[in-house]
Amino acid sequence: MSHAQVAPARPNRLRAWLPFLLIAPSVILLLSLVLYPLLFALKNSFYFWNLQRSAEPLQFIGLANYKMVLSGPEFLPSLTNTLILSVTGTIIEFALGLAVALLLANRLPGMSVSRALLILPTTIAPVVVGFLFRYMYDPAGGLAGWLLTLIGAPPPAEGILGSSTTALAAILFADVWQWTPFFAIVLYAGLLSVSPSLIEAARLDGASAWTMLWRIKLPLVMKTAVIIIILRFMQLFNTFDLVLVLTKGGPGLSSRTLGYTLYQQGLVDFNIGLASASTWIIVIMVNILVTLYAAIAFKNWEW
Repeated sequence: MSHAQVAPARPNRLRAWLPFLLIAPSVILLLSLVLYPLLFALKNSFYFWNLQRSAEPLQFIGLANYKMVLSGPEFLPSLTNTLILSVTGTIIEFALGLAVALLLANRLPGMSVSRALLILPTTIAPVVVGFLFRYMYDPAGGLAGWLLTLIGAPPPAEGILGSSTTALAAILFADVWQWTPFFAIVLYAGLLSVSPSLIEAARLDGASAWTMLWRIKLPLVMKTAVIIIILRFMQLFNTFDLVLVLTKGGPGLSSRTLGYTLYQQGLVDFNIGLASASTWIIVIMVNILVTLYAAIAFKNWEW
């Protein structure tokens, strides 16, 4: 009798652990791909290691690499440019993406084709986007210069990418062009989840379009918006491809980002110790900023 009572417990226990067993290989693979490079960088950030001098770390130097990164002449300009790109870019892309999503939700003629075309920029590699905009910004006959001249705001004599006043904005514009559709598609999917009966009830109560947007639609898609804002902010904070193709961080340091500085230290100067320290500085800053944002955004939320 006792055996008959104990026997069913095993299948139940196996069923409870089955989801964890199925997901375990993916989690282990993901952790190994993420943790090993981070631990490798953490270890070598305390060593002097330049591949031009030696194939192996030469000596333990403690926090010297971190001090060198933080006191370097390129750190503050790179950090400033990175924050401008990540914060401004995320805000602009969210605002434009929301506007496009609201337009798509109106079910106007041709919206099906528009949705298909809208996602195309996000499928293009950032390096390819960089080359496309490099030709557009070309001072000898690029489309961007011609359009600016046409509206009475001619580009600088040294070109859009050659001027310290416009180089960073040019990178930002290229990123906004590519990634605004990402916000638009995700927010559009969120808007589709809003109950039509809820919208109709608000309309019958005399609510204006602005009231429905601010009081009904935005609160219902905000959880989705917060997640994609975090993801996009982290991507923008590590901007590298567009900077490499368009400006190489110039002129001077006017468009250099932390991601490009990391590339310069590791793959151009071959200073692995310095690049490892930069990697962890970036990781720490991103985690602090995202944690602060999440603490504010998720405050008093019910999941």
